[in-house]
Amino acid sequence: MNTPRQTATYLKQRFADVGMWPTARRGQNFLIDLNLLEVLLHHADVGPNDVVLEIGTGTGSLTARLAQQAAAVVTVEVDPQLAQVASETLVDLPNITLLRQDALRNKNHIDDRVLQALQDAVQAGPNRRLKLVANLPYNIATPILSNLLTTPIVPVSMTSTIQKELAERIVAPPRTKDYSALSIWLQSLCDVELLRVLPPTVFWPRPKVESAFIQIVPNDAKRALIPDLDFYHHFVRSLFLHRRKFLRSGLLSTWKQSLGKDGVDQVMAELRLDASTRAEELDIPSIQRLCSAVRCRLP
Repeated sequence: MNTPRQTATYLKQRFADVGMWPTARRGQNFLIDLNLLEVLLHHADVGPNDVVLEIGTGTGSLTARLAQQAAAVVTVEVDPQLAQVASETLVDLPNITLLRQDALRNKNHIDDRVLQALQDAVQAGPNRRLKLVANLPYNIATPILSNLLTTPIVPVSMTSTIQKELAERIVAPPRTKDYSALSIWLQSLCDVELLRVLPPTVFWPRPKVESAFIQIVPNDAKRALIPDLDFYHHFVRSLFLHRRKFLRSGLLSTWKQSLGKDGVDQVMAELRLDASTRAEELDIPSIQRLCSAVRCRLP
């Protein structure tokens, strides 16, 4: 089939035909630079054994391109009108499953129906693997990228368009303003790379902020260093609830009832952490040692 060229002219006409307009509330900004779309597809490197998860189907232009390369595509669109537009574009592609729903059950979980569709697609053929390739709506990018790492079926790569500010947080090193619980969580489990910064002019409608292509590749060796993933996730988030607090105060805020002041001080002494240390100053190996020391002392 001929894939629609997602230009601003095409999109304006398509939306006029169905009597609707993109909404900022749902992050409906469409990539119209066709060269950049090729860059995204190049880095995603989708092949015939890949099952692709796309969140934010839009008009189905990227979906159609992915379906031509992948074994199967599971694409999710929350806007019922857009889902109808996309279904008309994708009707002749049998390897696409279009889900008309929210991709998230809540902020901490991918919806079960999405996970089931992915499981079905991966199990439908030998040697299949999952990849995320998407222009992610800005308002759900963080929970999508974070939560996919704790599902029963973890993608081998996640290549997507996100807000530049979020991309900078994901790749941030210690002792920088962008270093956060999200930086530590993703870098502890994955290799992360900011591929390219995108100006507002390459989208329609134009967003008010810059965007970026990012690639996140889960790393089994890194994951093996974390014995209890749920505990580590909770631990990292608790450390950065008050990022400017001294580390000792942050530990006491969360673990005072179970460790007590003496327990927290013992952990600090064991790891030779000064009383003036802040969480944002610790690199990932130090965070992991701290997590392990706290976990070993819990009842």
